[in-house]
Amino acid sequence: MSKTDSKQQTTDKIKFSIGAKLITLITIIVLLSLGSITALVSWLVREDLKISAEEHNYEVNRKAAAEAEDVLINMRAHSRILLRTINLMGRESSAAQTASEYFFEQNPQVAALVYVVPGQDESVLVNMNFFRSREIEPSIANSYFEGNRTALRQAAAGETVVLNATPQFATSLAALFFQWQGTGAGILFSPEKLNDSFGIGTNPSYLINDRGDILAHPDFALLGGGVNVADDGFIRIMRESPDRSRQMITQDEEGFRYYMAFTRLNIGGCVVITGIEYDKVFEGIVATTRRNIYLTAAVLFISVMFIWFFSKTISIPLKILAAAARKIEGGQFEQEVKVKGRDEIGLLGHSFRRMSSALHIFGRFTNRELAVKAMKGEIKPGGLPKHATIFFSDIRGFTAKSETFTKVFKEEASDRIVFWLNNYLSRMVECVEKTTGVVDKFIGDAVMAHWGTAYTSGSPEKDAHNCVKAALMMRSAVIEINNDREDPDDPGNPLIQIGCGINTGIVTAGQIGSDLRMEYTVIGDPVNLASRVESLNKPLGTDILIAEDTWNLVKNDFITEEMPSVTVKGKEQPVRIFAVVNFSGSKEGPQTLAEVRELMGIPAPDISAVDLDADEKKYNIGGDAKKEQKTENGVQ
Repeated sequence: MSKTDSKQQTTDKIKFSIGAKLITLITIIVLLSLGSITALVSWLVREDLKISAEEHNYEVNRKAAAEAEDVLINMRAHSRILLRTINLMGRESSAAQTASEYFFEQNPQVAALVYVVPGQDESVLVNMNFFRSREIEPSIANSYFEGNRTALRQAAAGETVVLNATPQFATSLAALFFQWQGTGAGILFSPEKLNDSFGIGTNPSYLINDRGDILAHPDFALLGGGVNVADDGFIRIMRESPDRSRQMITQDEEGFRYYMAFTRLNIGGCVVITGIEYDKVFEGIVATTRRNIYLTAAVLFISVMFIWFFSKTISIPLKILAAAARKIEGGQFEQEVKVKGRDEIGLLGHSFRRMSSALHIFGRFTNRELAVKAMKGEIKPGGLPKHATIFFSDIRGFTAKSETFTKVFKEEASDRIVFWLNNYLSRMVECVEKTTGVVDKFIGDAVMAHWGTAYTSGSPEKDAHNCVKAALMMRSAVIEINNDREDPDDPGNPLIQIGCGINTGIVTAGQIGSDLRMEYTVIGDPVNLASRVESLNKPLGTDILIAEDTWNLVKNDFITEEMPSVTVKGKEQPVRIFAVVNFSGSKEGPQTLAEVRELMGIPAPDISAVDLDADEKKYNIGGDAKKEQKTENGVQ
């Protein structure tokens, strides 16, 4: 869209119609009243929810931490009692075996226990019921403790270590290593009760060790995957904090905010973390606000519908007329305007339809696109220099064909020849317009068109290419027209042969004429040369000729054959001309001028025998040698 187009549409656009003003007024009243109440209530309730959510999340975290600490401390205490009993009774005694069985019976969540007696090998006690119920091989416990001797050594040194053993057993298990009588001991237990309790409510909790490994979590996939959260932003903040317990609002990488609380345990450097998504805290108030918005929208909709029905009897007909006017302004002259009524708007619609019909008839007598561009101010009176490509074509033997029409059809000859000619010209115009050309005028059977004037494809080379392409399209169209004839001897549909002449150069383009009638056309020496090149097709036995200036722009795009140079009247130097054969690289269609002549039914001429005096004495074939001969005959 041009700047003139955009400016014109902006100027003509109605900014505030009557209906729009009424709707705007009702909308402001409804939004101010209901909207302000909704906003105030939402703000007050949100503040209360915020305080409540912080307190609740912190309280849930403290309870979860107390529960987790009790579980770990009890596991360690019960294990030490069992180990002391075994040590007193002897590791191999039946009493020690009975004590172990009783321990596992009272603590079914314990899977295995490992301990070291000074001076002896380490011993592993296995809860066979635990492994059988989960279909796990008990020997895996031995392998696990064997692979975690480092943790046993740390425990012997007085350090309590808690690890996630779930990935090794494919079931929820944690390992607690602690000191016992100067040596290390360890216990494998299931934190399922912690997992279940941590997942209750809207504030889920989870337990991690000092390394950041998740030990207990409602989501088993995190335990089974051995997920480590040491690099999470909140965990880094927690580790840097000196506080034993704290709550804050954090934001993850995806932009979601959370209330997060942590409490450090007194065993194994473990930490319980509890959080809730910030937006979930306010889901209730958001839902209430949403319902209020729906109510506001419903009230607003009813009000707008009332105003709309009230104003549509005026606004709709006016919009229809305005839309039709814009289409006419864009060149679509024939518009079916359906505006009814017996008032002033109905009368306006009736007048508009008559104007549209008149403009449609007018558009057929002029170039519609150019008229629209002139109306928009894109083409102004006066001329502008343009690097254009000019095209002329006509039908060979048109005068003889016209006489045949008259002899055969007599009184119907005029209608017959116009019908035949219009069918041909319609196909030619289609070729011009498809290649962004402009049809300048029809001169009987002749067509004048140009490229790079009112429209351009961006460069003289592209415009020249499009012009030659259009000529080749015309050749194909003529072949189709001739092939579609049912009767080759039909005098009402005779065979068509055309000649096309093309030249490129600087021309003057603009609106030329008088105050009563003007037309957009081009003038200049390149135009005259294009016309004269077109007239050379007959003596040279060709259908498309291009002058040298055009050839220089498109020689790589098309197959051409150079014809004898021509000395044109008014030109000091001979003009090189070329016959166009086909597109370069095309494997379909003619590849030589001889094939073009055979395809189009053009006999090959004897150029040396051409009578130059028979064609307005405007050209010599063969350059300077011929020029000298014609000068002797009085032709320059």
